[in-house]
Amino acid sequence: MSNLMDYLDWRGDLTFREAPFNEVDNLILAQLVYVEFAGIVPAPGEEGTITVKEACELFFAAHDRKEIMERVSMTKTAAFVLEKMAQTERFCNAQLFGYINDISKEEQSQFSVVCVRLDDKSIYVSFSGTDNTIVGWRENFNMGYLSETPGQLKAVDYLNHMVKEDWKKIRVGGHSKGGNLSVYASVKCDRNIQKRIVKVYSNDGPGFSEEMIQSKEYQRMLPKIKTILPESSIVGMLLEHQEKFEVVKSSQSGIQQHDAMSWEVLGSHFVYVEEVAPQSILLDETMKKWIFQLTKEQREEIVDTVFSMLDDAKIYTVDDFYNSKWKKVQELMKAKSKLSPETQELFSQALRMLWKTGNQTVKKSVKQAVLEKVEEANSLFSTDKSKKSMKSSKK
Repeated sequence: MSNLMDYLDWRGDLTFREAPFNEVDNLILAQLVYVEFAGIVPAPGEEGTITVKEACELFFAAHDRKEIMERVSMTKTAAFVLEKMAQTERFCNAQLFGYINDISKEEQSQFSVVCVRLDDKSIYVSFSGTDNTIVGWRENFNMGYLSETPGQLKAVDYLNHMVKEDWKKIRVGGHSKGGNLSVYASVKCDRNIQKRIVKVYSNDGPGFSEEMIQSKEYQRMLPKIKTILPESSIVGMLLEHQEKFEVVKSSQSGIQQHDAMSWEVLGSHFVYVEEVAPQSILLDETMKKWIFQLTKEQREEIVDTVFSMLDDAKIYTVDDFYNSKWKKVQELMKAKSKLSPETQELFSQALRMLWKTGNQTVKKSVKQAVLEKVEEANSLFSTDKSKKSMKSSKK
C-alpha cells in the first residue's frame, strides 16, 4: 500500500493554493521536526527563514546516508522525507524558522519544535516526539505521575512568544509525544492565539489526566483537536482521551505501527479501519488498571530507579541500549543489586500486580468473547426454529 513517500510522488506537483492542506500533509510536517536542524534552521529571535530545499542541501552536506540508516530510532527516516519534500513543488519552498532542540538532563526534558510557513500563508507549528535520547524517553514516563512536564510548559511558552499578530491561520501538530505537546500548548496558550488555531493534530500521541480533559479550557479546544491512531496503537492509547479518534491502517504490526512511515495513504487521506485492534485495547486496559493501583509516589520511585540504573550504566541513547556490550548489562545488574530492600520490594510488588492485572484482563476478554458467541448461536437457533415453525404452519 501507499505511504507518505508515495503521497509526495503523487501530490508533490500541486501547491497548497491548488490543493488545500490535508491530514497527510500534517503527518509529513510532524515528521519534519525529527530532522536535526541545529545550525541550519534559524532559532527564535534570529532573523530570516530557510526553505525546505535549502535546509535539505545543508543537512545532507553534513550527514552521511549510511550513518543515518545505522541509527536504531524509527524516526531516522524523517531525513529521507525531507529529501523527498525538497523535490516537490508542494514543499520545496516552504519556509522553516523558529527551530529549537533543547535536551536537558537536569529538567528531564527533550523539547524540539520548528515552524513551517506554507505557500497559502498558513503556519504549521511542529512539535517533536521522543527522539533517540534516554532523557526524551524518561519524559514520556514522567507523564504518569506529573501534572505537567517541563516539555509541556516549554510548548506553551513557545506558542505564546513565537506567534505573531499577522499569523491568521495556525495549525499545531506532532507525532507521539509531540502530539501531546501540541494539544497541551493549544489548550493552555493565550486566548487570542487559540482563536487563530484552526486545527490541532495529535498523531498517535498519548492523552492526559482525567483532570485535564475535564477542564473548561480543554473542552473549549476540543472541537479543533484531531487525534489519529494506528490500529494497534500503544503510545497513543496511554492516559486519557475524550476526543474522538480516527484509526488508520498500518503495514506493520505491534509497536512498529507507531512508525508514521507505515501508515497507509489513499489519495489525500489515510486508509481507515473501524476501530483499534483488540490486543491494543487489552494492553491499554491492563496498563491503566495497573498504573492506577500504584500511588503517584510509587510511580515516581519506579521511574527514578529505572532511569538512574541506565544512567549509572552510561546508557544515554536508544542506540547505546541496543548496542550495549555484556559489560554494560552487568553494570545494569549491579545497579539493581544496590537498590534498597524497600525499592526492590516495590519493583517485585509492581511486577506481581502487572501480571495479575494482565491475567484478569485477558480472562475478562475471553469470557466476553464466549458470551458473544453463545448469544450469536442462540440467535441463529431462534431464527432457525422460527423458520421451521413457519414451514409447519404453511403445511
